[in-house]
Amino acid sequence: MSLDADAVEHIIRQGVPAFGEGGIRVEQVGEGRARVRQPFRENLIRPGGTLSGPTMMGLADSAMYAAILGQLGRLEMAVTQNLNINFLARPEPCDLIAEAEIIRLGRRSAVLEVRLFSEGSDRLVAHVTGIYALPATTES
Repeated sequence: MSLDADAVEHIIRQGVPAFGEGGIRVEQVGEGRARVRQPFRENLIRPGGTLSGPTMMGLADSAMYAAILGQLGRLEMAVTQNLNINFLARPEPCDLIAEAEIIRLGRRSAVLEVRLFSEGSDRLVAHVTGIYALPATTES
């Protein structure tokens, strides 16, 4: 049972209040994909004038969760099992975009890939892979 972007964002905001506090928005979900936006805020900047690593990791994790919910429906107990991030370039001080894709979906886990970009640029600033553990009732 797939969900649309508004339903996915609502579920995440209910279960993870910090998601809403950070202003993160789910823009698109469908076909095992999600596009999620972290609006720029001055308090996300680290020394050197770039967005912080924790900001990028949190956005990537949120995008993976959104892709899972968009594909499989309301699975609040889907949880991050592994997240690996490679920081590739310095993001601009603007909105950060995460595009997640499920690359393998099994009965008990999903493997995902996320690409992070600064708004208005196609230059990859980080590449993320992750595994989500799925509740036992999920079927592939």
